[in-house]
Amino acid sequence: MPDLAYNSRTFWDKLSAFCKSAEVPQSIVDAASSVLGEVREHGDAGVARALKSIDKVSLPPEAFRISREEMKAAVRRLAKGDAQAIKDAVASVTEFHKHALPKSWTAKNAHGATIGERFYPLERVGLYIPRDLVSTVVMTAALAKLAGVKEIVAFTPCGPDGKVTDGCLAAMYLSGVTEAYRFGGIMAIGAAAYGTESIKPVLKVYGPGNAFVVEAKRQVFGTIGVDLLPGPSELLVIADDHADADFVASDLLAQAEHGSGREKIFLVSLSREKTKAIRAAIREQLKSLPRKDAIKSVLKDGFFSVVVQNYEEAAAVANYVAPEHMELEVDPKQFKPLIKSITTAGAIMQGGWSATALGDFVAGPSHELPTGRSGRHFSGLQISDFMRRSSLVRYSKSALKKAAGTVEAFARMEGLDAHGRSVSSRLEKEG
Repeated sequence: MPDLAYNSRTFWDKLSAFCKSAEVPQSIVDAASSVLGEVREHGDAGVARALKSIDKVSLPPEAFRISREEMKAAVRRLAKGDAQAIKDAVASVTEFHKHALPKSWTAKNAHGATIGERFYPLERVGLYIPRDLVSTVVMTAALAKLAGVKEIVAFTPCGPDGKVTDGCLAAMYLSGVTEAYRFGGIMAIGAAAYGTESIKPVLKVYGPGNAFVVEAKRQVFGTIGVDLLPGPSELLVIADDHADADFVASDLLAQAEHGSGREKIFLVSLSREKTKAIRAAIREQLKSLPRKDAIKSVLKDGFFSVVVQNYEEAAAVANYVAPEHMELEVDPKQFKPLIKSITTAGAIMQGGWSATALGDFVAGPSHELPTGRSGRHFSGLQISDFMRRSSLVRYSKSALKKAAGTVEAFARMEGLDAHGRSVSSRLEKEG
């Protein structure tokens, strides 16, 4: 796509069309429904049949489970540097989310009653881990462990030989996964939601997946909780004259290489000269990348570039897109005002040294982030998503007297006489 001008007559129409999410094909909806029904009705046998027909993997139910011993052995087999990288990521993610750990509290309200909140970890959760995505294990399991979840259950696809990579197995062990299964896809979401003879259902499922997995999550919502319904990855970069064209190009290319072909990358530049430099850097760096075919597909159909005149226009574009990841490759003096004015981004990387890949792997925030403009009303995965809360209310007789008139007034307005009587009768009995 050519570089557009923010003030062009058709700009917003083109941006809207580019950001529009495609309808889920009926074939995917039907496939998810069919396989979920198979798992719900036939349990382990349904999972095994679906694995054989969809993934071409012959796996009897007794081989579904991955033992903790298998996870631990993978840590020993893993290259020392790789094992340390996982440990570093677990430490960073845990430390980041400690700051957001909800705290129970109590206080007195206007009537003198004791009110408050208490937070409880969910008892059993499911983590969907796309094949080989070691970082997703960390970005979900570390939060569950910190929240105090007792049963952390991972599902991940195995290869044709029934094996899961050592990286994923080691990450499960080091991140606190307590139970794991070597199958994924719609079958995993069904097993998590409905349970089977050998697998207990979970209360909530987390993690990204392909279109079939996301549709399956949508269909089981209500039976269990789900975190997000994420689509293909996104990155929006705001670049001014302070931006290093090579840095910007490398991050746009990194986001484009995920492999679905449906990734979206956005360049919001404050000058045409900077845009030209970034495009030139993209062409040069692309030559040496092994996944260039997948990247070219995204550059052709999933690259949106606009030139704006000022930071206010840049912020307007970013707020509309609500990108999964956003980079501020700008004068550092602009970080604070832009962060204040851009309110819909999932993660905001600030400055040329803050590559998006840091957020993907090790910076600390979970990389499970909203996509497809859902950042307007959703946030990224956080520690409270692994918890539930109860409100606490304790009234004394004197506090009840102070609240009675308000309760009775609402009861009259809403025609709920028994509500009003439930308070007045207490006061009458008290004399």
